Amino acid sequence: MDLLSLADIEAAAQRIRPLVQPTPVEPSRAVSAASGVRTLLKCEHLQRTGSFKIRGAAARITRLSDQERARGVVCASAGNHGQGVALSAAGIGVPVTVFMPTEAPLPKVAATRGYGAEVVQGGDSFADAYAASTQRAEQDNVTYVHPFDHPDVIAGQGTLGLDVLEQVPDVASVVVPVGGGGLLAGVATAIAARKPDCRIVGVEAAGAAALSGSLAAGRVTPWDSVSSIADGIAVARPGELALAHVRQHVDEVVTVGDDAIVRAVLLLVERAKQVVEPAGAAGLAAVLDGGVTLPQPCVVVLSGGNVDPLLLVRLLQSGMGEEGRYVSLRTRLQDRPGALSTLLAHIAGCGANVIAVNHHRLGTRLDLHQVEVALELEARGPEHIRELTHALVEAGYPLQ
Repeated sequence: MDLLSLADIEAAAQRIRPLVQPTPVEPSRAVSAASGVRTLLKCEHLQRTGSFKIRGAAARITRLSDQERARGVVCASAGNHGQGVALSAAGIGVPVTVFMPTEAPLPKVAATRGYGAEVVQGGDSFADAYAASTQRAEQDNVTYVHPFDHPDVIAGQGTLGLDVLEQVPDVASVVVPVGGGGLLAGVATAIAARKPDCRIVGVEAAGAAALSGSLAAGRVTPWDSVSSIADGIAVARPGELALAHVRQHVDEVVTVGDDAIVRAVLLLVERAKQVVEPAGAAGLAAVLDGGVTLPQPCVVVLSGGNVDPLLLVRLLQSGMGEEGRYVSLRTRLQDRPGALSTLLAHIAGCGANVIAVNHHRLGTRLDLHQVEVALELEARGPEHIRELTHALVEAGYPLQ
């Protein structure tokens, strides 16, 4: 299997230049303090279409012949790749059909259609969409634009590595989120060619760690099913070509759980002022976990920012809960005037802020003269929550 060269990636950079935009590398004192490593953020979530995927899609589509362009292209996508293919093709009049899972995030579906693609939804996973898309490509004799396992696509993703080297010449380590492996393969190939002493680390979601398993097995080893909040990297099978490049150029591939990803999303929003989808924050999650060796300065790729606003709200609430800044409690009161206000006075006296109160009179666990109260509270951290719950229990309130 022939591996890509630096020249392949440099050629891709020239072809896609009109279709992509430069994305910044931002220092973050808050992130560096939290991680203990001087950390710079490569803000690829600010790329056109909101992710790095347009790089690989453009590199593939710009190499099609006139006949191939006339017939059109097909792809499968959880959302970001489809947008990249659609926008890359729109400027040169290439028809696009994108197959997406039924449960693909609505903003990603709408954006893909908005770029001019025909969207076909079906199946429960990316694997289902992939099977349907390859069948359509064969049936209609059109070009298939793979999301990660094609030399042109990997070369296009590798242009991000060239950007990092230009923007941070003294970079000592680079951390990249991993799904199918195309971005990691391309970035690692580019950086290894120009700065071989730079450490390259890939980060997978723990519930979709097919690349780690394949590296250990020495061959592509698919997972039967994947489960992660990071839908953009929840891929059950890494690419053959991507795996070969990763094996050659990547120093380490690690995994992170969903809880760590949620905390990274919260930190990015609150302290770095960056809105990033879960898959895009996976690399930072690994840095914050501290389980990987990272020479300084370290560049973390924020690979995508296409997050459903409703999901973002849930992520932020979950992250605040993990940090002890948000807590839900249930208790029972005597059903008499003033009982609720007395409870709220106890809470106020402990310095907690009430977000929501639900007051229920009906319930199989309640005595005739009892009510149940569900509370959502803001707190100042785990110790504050312990103080609050202890005070309420001491005051005679049974808590759940």
